Amino acid sequence: MQSLALGFLISLLATLAIVRYAHLHKRFSADSDLVGVQKFHSRPVPRVGGIGIVLGLLVSAAQLWFSYPVVAQQILLLAACGAPAFLSGLIEDLTKRVSPLLRLLATMAAALLAYLALGIHANRADLPFLDIALQYAAPSVLLTVVAVAGLANAVNIIDGFNGLASMVSMMMLVSLAYVAFQVSDPVVLSSSLILMGAVFGFFVWNFPAGLIFLGDGGAYFLGFVLGELSILLVMRNPQVSAWYPVLMAMYPIFETCFSIYRKRFVRGMSPGIPDGVHLHMLVYKRLMRWAVGTREASALTQRNSYTSPYLWMLCLMAVLPATLFWRHTVVLVFFVAIFAATYVWLYVSIVRFRTPRWMVIRRHDRQ
Repeated sequence: MQSLALGFLISLLATLAIVRYAHLHKRFSADSDLVGVQKFHSRPVPRVGGIGIVLGLLVSAAQLWFSYPVVAQQILLLAACGAPAFLSGLIEDLTKRVSPLLRLLATMAAALLAYLALGIHANRADLPFLDIALQYAAPSVLLTVVAVAGLANAVNIIDGFNGLASMVSMMMLVSLAYVAFQVSDPVVLSSSLILMGAVFGFFVWNFPAGLIFLGDGGAYFLGFVLGELSILLVMRNPQVSAWYPVLMAMYPIFETCFSIYRKRFVRGMSPGIPDGVHLHMLVYKRLMRWAVGTREASALTQRNSYTSPYLWMLCLMAVLPATLFWRHTVVLVFFVAIFAATYVWLYVSIVRFRTPRWMVIRRHDRQ
């Protein structure tokens, strides 16, 4: 718990410094695009929140070296392997010139580094034919690289509203820490707790006021570490079902898969082109009844933040059963199907203006 607290404190103070002195670096770090299809803020905001999270992780892991040097070494090595993912996103945050493909390739390179340095690879999927293939290095490494890069991209996709990606990440880290505790895996447990504290230090300034954004650097790094810890947990602990991390991360995973399907087969466009009809954007536009009202900054920030809890609850529908049934593959697969069906039903309902009334927040205008 000391490591969690230290990670929180370092991230909290580092993020505060970024916010406090934003006027000195806003020319480079601020997200000044207020009219894009995926922009829902009312003023330029620093988008380099990932810096505070990484600093919190590094300082806390370094402090852990004095009492648990082997664990600290592996955490620091994992963070070092994630440098390509973080730096490619951070450079995009600062220059707006790094393409999604380059960021994806950099994250794949990070996953490959983690395999070479720490041996992290997917060695089973709890599917008979795939498990046979995963006994060989090439398909195992390929699946690992694709899965980690995919999750990193998925976390970046859901990073659209105050507190959304960071709270979803914290939920998954809590789940990983719990299961790691159950199976006595000190590396996954310590990594999850430290990163949880670091993300919470950022969350304080991001939600609800939106004083700073996670940015591509933070989103890609979080997705990278979540993916690596999930694979490591399954790889080293046979009692953990390979479907546990699938269900745990089902919200960002399914959001990405559904987005690719929707863009490619429904709208006939490239999946790489941003659009404004992700589920979290539809919740903002159609469930927030004040969305057509005042354009004052305070109102925009309020409805931005009110959007995130809807998706937190949706994410919890996957994280909670994953945490409870982490041993039981059949049950986990069942809940994967339930989540997918619920997501599609909710999406279609909102698109067709048939959202259940209990989900709609209505504005009460003052007289």
